[in-house]
Amino acid sequence: MNDNEHLLDDKKHIVSIRLNNSDRIAVRAMAARLFVRESELYRFAVYHLLNRLHKLHEDTCVGSDLLPLFIEFKDELNTHLGLKKHQLFKIFNGKNPDPEKFVSMADIELLLLPQHAVRQRLQQMNEAAGQRRADTNAWLLEYLKDKYHFSVYDADVELPFLDSLALENR
Repeated sequence: MNDNEHLLDDKKHIVSIRLNNSDRIAVRAMAARLFVRESELYRFAVYHLLNRLHKLHEDTCVGSDLLPLFIEFKDELNTHLGLKKHQLFKIFNGKNPDPEKFVSMADIELLLLPQHAVRQRLQQMNEAAGQRRADTNAWLLEYLKDKYHFSVYDADVELPFLDSLALENR
């Protein structure tokens, strides 16, 4: 069975996750307030996550194509997944991107550093001086956009196959 057949497979699978008690209580309260079952809220969360991180699912998105995604979710991915710089290097450059899409290790490190360290590093870089901003995140974004020539990630874009899966699950 190839990848496309997996996407169209309508079998549902049971997945087990571990949650701390406060998260489970919060999900239960939200589900009650929305008048839906907890399982529907979990499916919604997975669907939402898949839509927001869809570039990771596309094999053609490599190198600097992934930068907007990692900038948008910088804090969340670092906090909850604990990604290391070598892992990010493989994510960005592991599928042999074109040389113009190659993301340097120095720029990957900027995605992992705390705000104050990012600001200090940007202040030391001559190529970042032209994009200087009061907001460190905006400065980082402008620096990377200028260096890697990408546009800001459109968070409202959804993949058609995910939309069709959502309709099938109703």
